Amino acid sequence: MSADQQSEARPLIRGIGLGTATALNMIDMIGVGPFITMPLVVAAMGGPQALLGWIIGALLAICDGLVWAELGAAMPGSGGSYVYLREIYGPKRLGKLVSFLFIWQLSFSAPLSIASGAIGFAKYTAYLWPGLEFQYAAREWSLHIPLLGNLQLGWAIAGTTFLAIGIVLLALLLLYRRITQIGRISRYLWLAVMGTIGWIIFAGLTHFNHARAFSFPSNAFSLSGNFWLGLGSAMLIATYDYWGAYNVCFLGDELKDPGRTIPRAVLLSILLVAGLYLLMNLSVLGVIDWHEVIGAAQSNNKLYVFSTFMQRIYGNWAANVITCLIMLTAFASVFSLVLGYSRVPYAAALDGNYFKIFSRVHPVYQFPHISLLALGGTALLFCFFRLADVISALVVIRILLQFLLQAIGLIVLRIRRPEMLRPFRMWLYPVPALLAIIGFAYIVTKRPDALKEIRYAAVVLLAGLILYFVRAWRNRDWPFGATVPSGSEVQAN
Repeated sequence: MSADQQSEARPLIRGIGLGTATALNMIDMIGVGPFITMPLVVAAMGGPQALLGWIIGALLAICDGLVWAELGAAMPGSGGSYVYLREIYGPKRLGKLVSFLFIWQLSFSAPLSIASGAIGFAKYTAYLWPGLEFQYAAREWSLHIPLLGNLQLGWAIAGTTFLAIGIVLLALLLLYRRITQIGRISRYLWLAVMGTIGWIIFAGLTHFNHARAFSFPSNAFSLSGNFWLGLGSAMLIATYDYWGAYNVCFLGDELKDPGRTIPRAVLLSILLVAGLYLLMNLSVLGVIDWHEVIGAAQSNNKLYVFSTFMQRIYGNWAANVITCLIMLTAFASVFSLVLGYSRVPYAAALDGNYFKIFSRVHPVYQFPHISLLALGGTALLFCFFRLADVISALVVIRILLQFLLQAIGLIVLRIRRPEMLRPFRMWLYPVPALLAIIGFAYIVTKRPDALKEIRYAAVVLLAGLILYFVRAWRNRDWPFGATVPSGSEVQAN
């Protein structure tokens, strides 16, 4: 047996229990997201009514979390959505294509997610060193695509860009080790995240100004076209901040008792994080006037509203301390994202439905090191893009090419395989799945300039279809020939 075959056959270590799984989910969900996107949500809604975006976003996250909980408990292997989509749509027919497209879009959406955390880290660091936000170069790029219109992309180079790249590299370095050691690191990071949020909530509630927090503009709740567009934009950002509760679904082969751990970790992390987000937002709006918060969002700089919040209450020392803690929280998110996503191409490669090189396991530390390095390397490139563009592209691509297919797929699986063992069943089925589908469709379509990100998703989809059919033709795979059941028997391109 060759060294490559030995590394592919070596099992992963089941070293993650419920506590560590929930901690990984929570640091993935929280990260820098709510700390840096809060001004964007307030600006989208035009005032304190932005709390609606967080509340409705939490309800959508619970509905989607129930989808993940049932699928994850029923199919608890490494790979998450790759495994679910393959089994739902048929592992030897359409499921081959759908699951390949999921891995293909993940090659873009996972690095986008990692880069967003790294960019957020750098943005907060600018509170301590304002010169980091100085922009050395920027450019807008546009390409006309027949039937789709103009594909627009902007990039910029600033001091924060180089810092974001350094953070991704540091995460890769720390993850280049055994999973049991990573479990200990995640618990320390979780403690730092919870301590940071706890201090913010305590400071805000003990200095809370009710009149300031609820000083709604006169048209705050008028159900006009602008209100619904603003709600769609706010929900897109809130959805980004709630995502991550499914992180443990990608680590099924490394979980203890995954049939019970996955549903509990998913739902527990959503409920805990939703409560924390609402308290954090109320805390800030009760101290800082919402007009000032919107001004920070419109400038795309000085998004470190929580640093300003602490400075108003306790002074510069507190602002500096909270900034450092938020930077640690942002790094924790990058750490968790790279860990979870790196296991997905690995699972697909073992199955023979992705490039064989991704199935390699490190001969000493026993983790999929090629997959880890590939996703981390792509994230380095996305650090050159603007934060708002990264978040929008990430959310729309993933909704269209993963989450909608998965929510619909759960219903399909219930119909096609009613006898399947399901340790956890969705509550009030099929209502949560239908609400998730409706909510995701609303986010994609009800926003200003919604076609911009839809075009990104369309290009990713088209490229993935071409790549799949070329590989399938060369390998005599579906729909051009018989499907080979074992990944080891497939000759990768």
